[in-house]
Amino acid sequence: MKVLLLGLLKIALRVIYAPIKLAKTKNRIVYLSRQSNEKSLDMRLLESAVKKESPDTEQVFRIRTLNKGFKAKIKYAFAVIGDMYYLATSRLAIVDTYSLTVSCLNHKKDLKVIQMWHALGATKKFGWQSIGTKEGRDEKLAKALCMHKNYDYVLAPSKETAKFYMEAFGVDQSKIKICPLPRVDYITDGKAKTGEFYYNNPGASEKKIVLYVPTFREREEYIAEMLKTEFEGMEDYRLIISPHPLSSVKKDERYLPNGDFSSVDLMKIADIIITDYSACAYEGALLMKPLYFFVPDYDEYMKDRGINVNVFEEMPSATFKNAEAMLSSIKNGEYDFDMLYSFKEKYVENSKGSCTEIFAKFINLLMVSGENQ
Repeated sequence: MKVLLLGLLKIALRVIYAPIKLAKTKNRIVYLSRQSNEKSLDMRLLESAVKKESPDTEQVFRIRTLNKGFKAKIKYAFAVIGDMYYLATSRLAIVDTYSLTVSCLNHKKDLKVIQMWHALGATKKFGWQSIGTKEGRDEKLAKALCMHKNYDYVLAPSKETAKFYMEAFGVDQSKIKICPLPRVDYITDGKAKTGEFYYNNPGASEKKIVLYVPTFREREEYIAEMLKTEFEGMEDYRLIISPHPLSSVKKDERYLPNGDFSSVDLMKIADIIITDYSACAYEGALLMKPLYFFVPDYDEYMKDRGINVNVFEEMPSATFKNAEAMLSSIKNGEYDFDMLYSFKEKYVENSKGSCTEIFAKFINLLMVSGENQ
């Protein structure tokens, strides 16, 4: 029944879109996202770079989450029509997740679409890789929604990660553009909100800050409790937990920092970073700080979702199923930074250049070539 309804929805959207496509194409870029109601860090950095590279290019942001409730869905439906207009009148569309209007509609030939995935890598499988798994999408629904169709280019942070993206997005090598996300520049700029953090969190400067940045999954609360238990009473360390934006687990104020800090900001401040299957691992690796993987549910996660990067092979001395053993390693103070460097270089290429500028120049070339068609 769902597949039938989605099929009818696609037909309706395409009928509505047909006359809208008659509108004139403008020198415009439209950004579309369901990740947040605000511009992402990557979008903000890219917006500024594009403005510098091509001042005459208009940039429009169509970003909103799909909230629960009838009113929210009606509001979202009207927003979709607005998305259609901007897709019909733009020369370039940039998305950072799946977009219904980008993937389900038949667009003008002069519209180019770039997938700028919202993560800096893919430790866990996603998209078409995880179809049919417990945590993945249903294949019939994915096909009905034309999942990840209509991309002209897909950004990948490295050749190694490109292999995963080709599978996840269902694209071939010709559509891959090796270019890390703009956020890499922010992560590696050598600046951190350390002073602001210590001002808002008195006494924190006397401890080693251990940041836990988990991915979104069913067992997250139970696993976080395991860490809390181990760090309980450890006076030399302060554990901070930065939950995934989609997490529904009730936040424990004892493990949250005072102040407004993103997970990236917290990684730049932290002394030690702990993660699991999250792409935050690649962000943390860029900082060359002790990075640990706490994966007590590795076997279950492999079965329920699937994993691209075997961290037991890639980061053997920093990957643990047991919290006590991991904490013992942390307290020991010995860390294999050569191992971490190899991990970083393998999964995030060109991290020492200006990723934002490189991407902005590529966009400008697309805009100019489109204008000359």
